[in-house]
Amino acid sequence: MNTFEDRQKGFERKFAMDEELRFKSTARRNKLLGLWAAEKMGLSGDDAQAYAREVIKADLSEPGEEDVFRKIRADFDAKGVDQSDHQIRSHMADLLGEALNQIEAESKG
Repeated sequence: MNTFEDRQKGFERKFAMDEELRFKSTARRNKLLGLWAAEKMGLSGDDAQAYAREVIKADLSEPGEEDVFRKIRADFDAKGVDQSDHQIRSHMADLLGEALNQIEAESKG
C-alpha cells in the first residue's frame, strides 16, 4: 500500500509543478506579448510596461487565451496596426515557447 501512496503523491507533486509552470509561462508569454504589441503601437518605456501589465490582466477575464487575443486584436485595430489574426496567434505561440525557455533557464541558474 505504501508504494501506491508514494506513486500517487509523486503524481500529485508533478501535476502541481506542471500547473505552476503553465501559469508562470502563460503570464510571462503575456508580458512578452504585451511588450511586442506595445512596440507595434509605438509605445515605449513606462507606457510599454503598463500596456504589458494590461495584457497580463486581460488573461484573468476567462479561461484560455482568447481574452488576450481579443485585447491585442482590438487594440491593434484601434491603433491601425496591420497584423493579421494568424500573425498575432503565431506570435503568441512563439512567445510561449520563449517564455518556457526563459523560465527553465532561470531555474537552472
